[in-house]
Parts: sequence; structure tokens; C-alpha cells
Amino acid sequence: MENKKVDADFSLQAVPASHRNGFFRMLVVMLGFTFFSASMLSGGTLGLGLSMKQFIVIVLLGNLLLGAYTGTLAYIAAKTGLSTHLLTRYAFGLKGSYLSSFILSLTQIGWFGVGVAMFAVPVHKATGIDTYLLIIIMGLLMTATAFFGMKALTILSFIAVPLIVILGSYSAWDAVDMLGGFDALMQHQPKETMSFAAALTICVGSFISGGTLTPDFTRFSNTKKTSVITTVLAFFVGNTLMFLFGAIGAIATGQSDISEVMFLQGLIIPAIIVLGLNIWTTNDNAIYASGLGISNITKIKKSKVVIVNGIVGTFLAMWLYNNFVGFLTMLGAALPPIGAIIIADFFIVHRGKYKEFETMKFKAFNWNAIVAWGIGFVAAKFIPGIPPLNGLISAALIYVVLSLLLNKEAESTSSVKPMTINEVKEA
Repeated sequence: MENKKVDADFSLQAVPASHRNGFFRMLVVMLGFTFFSASMLSGGTLGLGLSMKQFIVIVLLGNLLLGAYTGTLAYIAAKTGLSTHLLTRYAFGLKGSYLSSFILSLTQIGWFGVGVAMFAVPVHKATGIDTYLLIIIMGLLMTATAFFGMKALTILSFIAVPLIVILGSYSAWDAVDMLGGFDALMQHQPKETMSFAAALTICVGSFISGGTLTPDFTRFSNTKKTSVITTVLAFFVGNTLMFLFGAIGAIATGQSDISEVMFLQGLIIPAIIVLGLNIWTTNDNAIYASGLGISNITKIKKSKVVIVNGIVGTFLAMWLYNNFVGFLTMLGAALPPIGAIIIADFFIVHRGKYKEFETMKFKAFNWNAIVAWGIGFVAAKFIPGIPPLNGLISAALIYVVLSLLLNKEAESTSSVKPMTINEVKEA
């Protein structure tokens, strides 16, 4: 009997129970996902624009909202065993899911390239090592861990998460001493104040796009409880820690990234370790997720797609770093509505239960979802308020309304019985 090689990434199927992971493994993977330099930069912006008391309130509230959004997606992923891209087939249709997969994958390849350059540029300034050599080395290493899938992501996170916490905390403690202690930190007042809405937008917007890809990882959780708790902890604790590192560094030195602070503190080697691991743990998740998205479109195994995506991101790293961040930020507004539609489709339209993926016959396009996504994207870009929340709420609301209206229309049409011969004669 011929043995078929199992796709360990389950790119195009649900993750079976035999390949699920427990609480601690999932926690370190999700913490590694949320440990990202961009969150520290956002924390630094908030630290310079808010008092410490305001900062604490905004970060706790923002990460609570992020935890609620990603935790809900995590629940769906654990219950179904499906990635973000396979879940979109239910809401968007088989070919409609290609649109969301393409947008999700494009942003993740773009941010992968930006992340590689975010490591290479400061390390070049600190050490003199050629920037492009650093880009090639880190790009290949990050691609390699994503190629080997969840096992490699887990091993990397087991190493990276404790090191980032220990070295980052040491640096932050030293930065607090530079300020004159915790009392001085708590007495910090910004030179220019930031509005509540602007601050909450920065906090929530820092990771809501990446958070939309939560199911790509939490589908490996052994229980729904494990999936939800580890995700909420990662975003509520891990992301809060990144914001805190950034804020303390910015207040003490004017630099938001903990690695830049460590360079100023003379901690060159620790800075390179923290910067490299910080970006690596998010970048390999990004390129892994992009591989799942392209796999959904092409039906090619994720492991093969990851190699191509990693090479493209590495090759274009400096160009992306210099020219593409604004475009990627704009595309980022397109991702949260996708997650909102998945949530609305699962809990409201399908009442918390999907048919088995293997037996499901998907329609080609679900125009309700595509229209709702477009409106959510526009709402996030142009309606005043908090853009990520505008996009989430608008997309979910429009999708539910359209689905319910069209379902009622379909039911009323199917309830009209054809006339019998006698009825025709009588008429």
C-alpha cells in the first residue's frame, strides 16, 4: 500500500487532532508573533504624546480590543482547524477567497521585506557590516524557519521569547535609572499632547492587520480554550510589553526601538540579539502566512511557496523599506474587514457551526462578503474616528444585513409553489 506524505502544514485542509499543540507551545508561538519592533515604535510615539497614566489606560484598552478580536478568530480556528485563507472560502466563496488571500499574502511579503531591512540597516550602522550581506543572511534564515513550518516556529519562539524579555527588561530598567527612577517616569508629561482617538488608533492599528492572520497559527491548538487564552495573553501581555519598552526608551533617550536604546547604552551584542530575534519571530510568521495564502490560490504546497515568497521579500527588502511602507499601511486597512466578515459569517450567519471542510461545496463568489469588505475598507480610510474599528464594524454590519436580506428573499422565492393543472384551469 502506497504511503502518502502528510502535509505537515495542512495548507489545504483542517489540522487533525493528532497534530494539535498544548497550552505552553501555543503561548510561546503567539508571544513570538506579537514581539515586533513596529509595536515598540508605536509605543514610543504614544510615550512621547501621553502622560504615563494616559499611556497605561490607552495600551490596556487597545490591547484588550486586539485580544478580543484575535481571540474570537482564534476560537473559530481551533474549532474548525482551518487557516484564515480556508475560512474565507465560507464567507467569500472559493474564488472570492483568492482576493482576500492575495491581499493578505501581498502585505505579509511586503512586511517581511521591510522587517529584514529593519534589522540590516541599524546593524550596519552599529557594526559596519555590509547592509546587503545582512539582508541576504537574515532573509534566508527567516525563510528557512517558515519553510519547516510550525515546529520550527515553535523552537525559535522558545529561544527568542525569554531572551527578548530578559534583555529588553534589563535595558528598560537601565533607561528608567537614566530618568531618575520610576517616580520620575510616572511624572512624565508630554511636550505635545495626543488625542484619545489618535492614541487608540495607533495602539489598535499597530497589530490588527497581523492579528487577522491569527487562525493560521491557532488552528494548531488542542482546545478552543487553549487557543483563546494563549492568543489573548499574547496580545494583552506581549504587545503591552513591546509598547512599554518603546515608551520607556523614547522618554529616556528619544529612541522608540529597544535595540536603538541598547546601542546608545553600549549594549551592542545584546541589541543585535534582541533586534534580530524580535523581527525574526514576526517575520517568519508573516512569510509562513503568505505561503498559506498563495497556496490557497495556486494549490501548491505551502513549503514550496514560502521559498519563492521569502526570496522575493529578501530581494526587494531595501526597495520595500524605502518606498513601500506607506502603501503597505494603506493595504493594512483592507485586512481587518476580512477578519470581521469571518467572525460575522461564523457566529451570526452560520450560528457558530460550519459544515465539514472536506465535504463542503463552496460557491464561486459570495458577493455579500466582497461588497461588505469594500465598504469596510472605505470606512477605515475615510470615516472619522478610529479607522480599524470603523472598518471592522462597518464590514461586519453590512455583511450581516446583506446576508439576512438575501436569505429572506431566497426563502420567500422557494416558498412560492408552482400552480397545479386544476389551479391553472380555475384561474
